[in-house]
Amino acid sequence: MGEKYFVTWFFFIAIIFSAVLLAKYLQYKLKRTARDISKLPPGRRGWPLFGDSFAWYSAVASSHPPRFVEDQVKRFGRIFSCSLFGRLAVVSADPAFNRFIMQNEGKLFQSNYPKSFRDLVGKNGVITVQGEQQKLLHGMAVNMMRLERLKFNFLKDIQMVMLQTLNFHDGQLILLEDTCRKVAIHLMVNQLLGVSDESEINEMSQLFSDFADGCLSVPIKLPGFAYGTAMQAREIIINKINRKIEKIRQQPTTEVGNGILGRLLEEENLPDDVIADFIINLLFAGNETTAKTMLFSVYYLTQSPMALKELMEEQDRLQKASSEDMLTWEDYKNMPFTQCVIDETLRLGGIAIWLMREAKEEISYQDFIIPKGCFVVPFLSAVHLDESIYKDALKFDPWRWLDPDNQAKRNWRTSPFYAPFGGGARFCPGAELARLQIALFLHYFVTRYWWSQLKEDHMSFFPSARLVNGFQICITKRTDKVAIK
Repeated sequence: MGEKYFVTWFFFIAIIFSAVLLAKYLQYKLKRTARDISKLPPGRRGWPLFGDSFAWYSAVASSHPPRFVEDQVKRFGRIFSCSLFGRLAVVSADPAFNRFIMQNEGKLFQSNYPKSFRDLVGKNGVITVQGEQQKLLHGMAVNMMRLERLKFNFLKDIQMVMLQTLNFHDGQLILLEDTCRKVAIHLMVNQLLGVSDESEINEMSQLFSDFADGCLSVPIKLPGFAYGTAMQAREIIINKINRKIEKIRQQPTTEVGNGILGRLLEEENLPDDVIADFIINLLFAGNETTAKTMLFSVYYLTQSPMALKELMEEQDRLQKASSEDMLTWEDYKNMPFTQCVIDETLRLGGIAIWLMREAKEEISYQDFIIPKGCFVVPFLSAVHLDESIYKDALKFDPWRWLDPDNQAKRNWRTSPFYAPFGGGARFCPGAELARLQIALFLHYFVTRYWWSQLKEDHMSFFPSARLVNGFQICITKRTDKVAIK
């Protein structure tokens, strides 16, 4: 009897003690949460569970992605908090804070992408991998696409692809979005894998279209869902890369024509699965940036006859007497207005409109505290389209980049006001290559053809940047060498 009495009281005291500890712990957590929230940037929480996700998606799927951000900036300032995707988020339209986030990648912040995106780019993807592995893979990508290699390994190959792909007849109707996708994937497959077979290029173009559509989809791996289709596309692409790896290894070491993959196998010692993910990341990133910027540049030029006239006059001066003569590196560097067109296209219609990051630790910035694990979103497009930074920010105006007042802003490697290729440790290693490809595309497109738009079109940026009707145009071969009518 006494033993039962003792055991009962022991459990009773233990329960009371545990309850007191739990209460103190919950009290501590509530105080900490209240403190964190009180020192967060100002903002709102939106609807229960969904937060501001619907308003966010509505904006980024439109032709003006920063609309939601601009509304919140008016109420709360350039750095504000909200609830996105079931998580507390800090969103920034502040140039200095955006640069602070990018420059502290791997130290205070780390990339944080949805499961669908992580699955598709792979666990060894340079876009999502963290820490020392990210530094290693990013350094490899930079090395593979450094300036000297652009001059000697890419310049001629890019032009050969342009001549082969931009081959239309009078009166031909095309969806320019499809053409630009084919050009871009042809370029990337040729440069990365050394492949030029047209049937394989067409297959890869469709595979990467499916791949891109699944990157921000609901991760349901069933037939009919974008994620399932994208994962199937990934598996096929990975198999193609692995077969190419085996083929290269069976060739003599003196064999050429294997692109970056061949040099990668020769110069680096990496497992095959890491190499495959590395290549698929470069294929994806290069295809998205290049194809969409080519498309958007023609779209904007079509709406701006004066800009189109000046670009054509510049490119006509560089055109060679013979179609067999290629542009030189000096020709490429002598395209100042074309570079302005590219910069303006990237400012208005940049592909990386916002970045996804997470705080690795509690971070103090100005008077704010960002809790560890908080979702952090530098919204680059909100800066690029800010009227207080760029006059007539929504207008396509390539001449703005010739204004001395904008020269400091224009440096896309260091400027907090213009970051189409990101920054910091995740700065796009293929930025120079993408610009070279876009400039050469514009050269061969505008010196050989003029076109007329057949159907109204507008932009959307979700699930990926695009023109909703594909930009349908009618092509006519140029015989005049004067500006398009």
